[in-house]
Amino acid sequence: MAAAAMAVTYDKAARVLFWGGVSSVLASLVALVGLASWWPTFLASWALAGAAYIVLASFKVFPVGKAVLVTGCDSGFGHATALFLDQMGFRVFACCLLADGGGEGAQRLQREGSRRLHVLQLDVTQQEQIDSALGSVKNLLPPGEVLWGLVNNAGINPYGAVEWTPMSVFKNTCEVNLFGTIAVTKAFLPLIRSAKGRVVNVGSVRGRMASPLGAAYEVSKYGVEAFSDVLRHEMRRFSVDVSLIEPGNFTAGTSIFTEESNLRYSQKMWQEMDDGVKADYGKDTFDEALKRQLQVSKSGDKDVTEVSEAIAEALTQRFPQGRYQPMQLFYYVMVFVSQHFPEWVYDYLYIEYLMK
Repeated sequence: MAAAAMAVTYDKAARVLFWGGVSSVLASLVALVGLASWWPTFLASWALAGAAYIVLASFKVFPVGKAVLVTGCDSGFGHATALFLDQMGFRVFACCLLADGGGEGAQRLQREGSRRLHVLQLDVTQQEQIDSALGSVKNLLPPGEVLWGLVNNAGINPYGAVEWTPMSVFKNTCEVNLFGTIAVTKAFLPLIRSAKGRVVNVGSVRGRMASPLGAAYEVSKYGVEAFSDVLRHEMRRFSVDVSLIEPGNFTAGTSIFTEESNLRYSQKMWQEMDDGVKADYGKDTFDEALKRQLQVSKSGDKDVTEVSEAIAEALTQRFPQGRYQPMQLFYYVMVFVSQHFPEWVYDYLYIEYLMK
């Protein structure tokens, strides 16, 4: 089967604009020394550079003889991506937290996937399950096939102010989102290196910009950013490409948190909160934060195809990007502001947005 066509996204548009900026500088230098006028030079160089980027981005490797392991396939991005890659022709090892327990997501994968899709039990916080999954992959890989890709997607997303959130939640969130990613990568990296394949880590837009009530999640996702950057540098010598996926708001299309789970989690958090903290913040503030979180749980895009396409591109582009940003324009602009503007600009804009 052929690889998926290149999706048009804001990060690709930004790369074309980057070459427009380079072309502008080049045209200015050429015009300054009197070799040619500015506009023809600018337009010609931008057209050539932009076309070269698009052509190089369209070069593909193909799924034949390649397998990909995806974590967190019970629902959301992982579930959709496992089926998407299966349809492309990859052999897929779809790792589910509840595979052994007959989870609904694991059962759907077994029903809807082809014979190339294998559902494996994997809790990324349990080293014995990681080792078991590694053994299963080695046993199930047919002769002549390689483990080409590893997609670290498993994650959880609690909310709460720093003073509200128990240390156990901070630790558990990092165990799943960050240390789980590291542990799975370390286990499967020898197979990926042998194949000169790909590691794809699913981060978040919130790994690039902070927001109130999100410390536990964002600490873990900022860590995934750093881990991915370091790994990308270290794997260069082995011809292994490492990419980071930074999705925007697709909450409605995932089950990373639901209204029921939010209510249950919030009740427990309030009950366990220190009396002094309760008094200082007040129940009204807590209830307003819960109300906002319940709204967030229903927000965002329901269709997560854009994320699956970005993961597929990281696995199949001949020259993959270090980062893919399948996100809405609002979040793309906010990331740009948070990275390139003074902090007070981002703080003002983002806090004003949250207060609406």
